[in-house]
Amino acid sequence: MMSGFGWAALALLFGYLALFFWGSAVAAQAAGRPVWLFARATGHDRLAALGFRAAFALAFFGPLLWLALPMLHKVDPFWTEGNALTISTIGIFIAGLGAMVAFAAQMSMGTSWRVGVVSGQTGNLVSGGLYQFSRNPTFVGQIALLAGVALAVPAVPTILAAILFLWSATMQVRSEEAALRQTLGSDYDRYAASVPRWIGFRAKEMP
Repeated sequence: MMSGFGWAALALLFGYLALFFWGSAVAAQAAGRPVWLFARATGHDRLAALGFRAAFALAFFGPLLWLALPMLHKVDPFWTEGNALTISTIGIFIAGLGAMVAFAAQMSMGTSWRVGVVSGQTGNLVSGGLYQFSRNPTFVGQIALLAGVALAVPAVPTILAAILFLWSATMQVRSEEAALRQTLGSDYDRYAASVPRWIGFRAKEMP
């Protein structure tokens, strides 16, 4: 059994992914070039790409598999049979907020939006809006989304999904920062010095 909040969290996750792919298609059309760079990833970046896909697959399909095969959720120490309504309510709120932040950050990137990282294809530096408080607000929002789903539908696969996504994002960010420094040089160094990697406030104004 899964609560209505659990079903709502899965619907929210599905809706966010639909918007994510739509926004990526819009960015690609506006830029006149592909923005989906995961296919060209190598080494750690390829592992990160696989990790992102696995995380969202676990978060969405994991609870459905648990419902289809009761013997799985019966041995899951986190499965609540839809009874943890307070935690589920908090989870759906966090998931909704995360989805909004992630999609808003993605759309504000405009033609600079990329899915993955390839040296020389980083786009222009975006430092306004949510990017005043985080260098990676899309990842922050996505992590919150998956953490919210894990609270709304507590289960081994949803919890693993949030952990796997955080690990993948940490690896991906390192590659992105290296590529941005190579392409943008001191402009990115000044931005990175004033805005935290994940979330916070500007340390100082950029000259």
